[in-house]
Amino acid sequence: MSPNAPLSLILADVLTNDPVCPRAEGVLVGAGRVLAVGSRDHLRRLAPHAEQHDYRAEVLTAGLADAHIHLVGYGFSLGELSLHGVRNVGEVQRRVAEQAARLPPGDWIRGGGFLLSELGLSDYPSSAALDEVSPHHPVFLYSRDLHLAWANSLALRLAGIHEGTPDPVGGKVVRPLGCLLENATDLVSGLIPAPSDVQVQEAAWRGVSDLAQRGYVSAHTMAFEDSAAPRALQHLAQTGQLPLRVWACLPHERLQLARELGLGGTGGGAMFQWGGVKFFADGALGSRTAWLHEPGFADGSGTGIALDSPQLIAELGREALNIGLVPVTHVIGDRAVHEVLGAYDALRPLAQSRGLRLRLEHVQHIARSDIARCSGLVISPQPIHLQADSSVIRQLLPQHLDTSYAFRSLGRAGAILAFGSDAPVAPPDVQASFAAATTRLGNDGLPLSPAEALSPEETLWAFTRGPAIAAGWDDEGWIVPGARAAFTVWDKLGGAARALVFYANCD
Repeated sequence: MSPNAPLSLILADVLTNDPVCPRAEGVLVGAGRVLAVGSRDHLRRLAPHAEQHDYRAEVLTAGLADAHIHLVGYGFSLGELSLHGVRNVGEVQRRVAEQAARLPPGDWIRGGGFLLSELGLSDYPSSAALDEVSPHHPVFLYSRDLHLAWANSLALRLAGIHEGTPDPVGGKVVRPLGCLLENATDLVSGLIPAPSDVQVQEAAWRGVSDLAQRGYVSAHTMAFEDSAAPRALQHLAQTGQLPLRVWACLPHERLQLARELGLGGTGGGAMFQWGGVKFFADGALGSRTAWLHEPGFADGSGTGIALDSPQLIAELGREALNIGLVPVTHVIGDRAVHEVLGAYDALRPLAQSRGLRLRLEHVQHIARSDIARCSGLVISPQPIHLQADSSVIRQLLPQHLDTSYAFRSLGRAGAILAFGSDAPVAPPDVQASFAAATTRLGNDGLPLSPAEALSPEETLWAFTRGPAIAAGWDDEGWIVPGARAAFTVWDKLGGAARALVFYANCD
């Protein structure tokens, strides 16, 4: 930084995440970096002519990170039919009918966000309810967890699906026809016209802009998207339009291409960085596809669906680590967690030698005996899911009432907690996430294992420093000299939030 570069002095109630100096009265910033942290008088003596920003009635923290989001998919969801919070099938029908009235016959109606439990359903719905209101438009609606899709008869006919259609590997065609689970959703989704490059770029911009407006300064995007999605984010970064620092995962199916292109965990200072390779060990709770130990789901629907095998994760995970990429595995059920921990045990020495941390995403339901095995791993749950899941856990997984969303136990065991939203599965609503993590109250008003609650400060750490450690970013997630000058300003911790970022190229 040149001697004449402008300096900014931010005055606020500063929570630093630095154990040496956890609280301060101000931060001195220059060239996009934190220069000093301390008392107002000390900082004013250091830089008497610095431009002053007065937030003394508010709280300043390291910038929020969403450690598990599908950024471009979230951007698309903002323009699709939303079924979040819908409480009955009749309301689904009404919204689909309204959409059909606005579109020419033959156009696809796409959307999602419903939960079977919130619709009051104990079984999978058939196509009939959608056929009643949309016989001339193919309809394809994802459940909130994205592991189940509900389609009308026209969509199924276009895909060639009938009562005799065999189940694909890693998926299930539910009978009577209407719902598709896991890999079976690909039978229909592959028919939907691909968006244009312009549409993908617009969705990317909607997603990152929405997140930035909510107070986030970085995100880890999770690869359950078309290859055009990361290209759109890279374009925003290359043109200086990306308001978030992005750590991106690629699907394990593209690992060979990553090796050929020389992709690795490099570019830590860039706004876009390839960092992880994504695996799916199982499905989800709401769709009853989470991979469970016996006795499985209490309604008798089984023990879920196993997807990527532990052997595959161990084999390709080793290849990923060798080129500097982190294995990142989706695990929901206790059996999935257990099996992947076994695969990770074989990968730990290599990960440690490369300075990388293995990641488990979600870890919603875990056997008590497996909690200690998570020490040293990045565990990336989404507290906001607890709110809708708590009543379902009571109904379907009573054996996990005390070991679902085990935030405190995992943290005490030495796991690195890195919180996110899983948007578009749930909105990136930090206020709701803080409430879920600190109160453990479900949407039914009942607490789920309140002993696992975190303090607001612990929750903040999991939304700031935890994700930074997961990404290997030592210059983010705390307010210390040398850190990125990217902050979140709150009216109170866990309340209304907005981002405050000082870019080096603005000086």
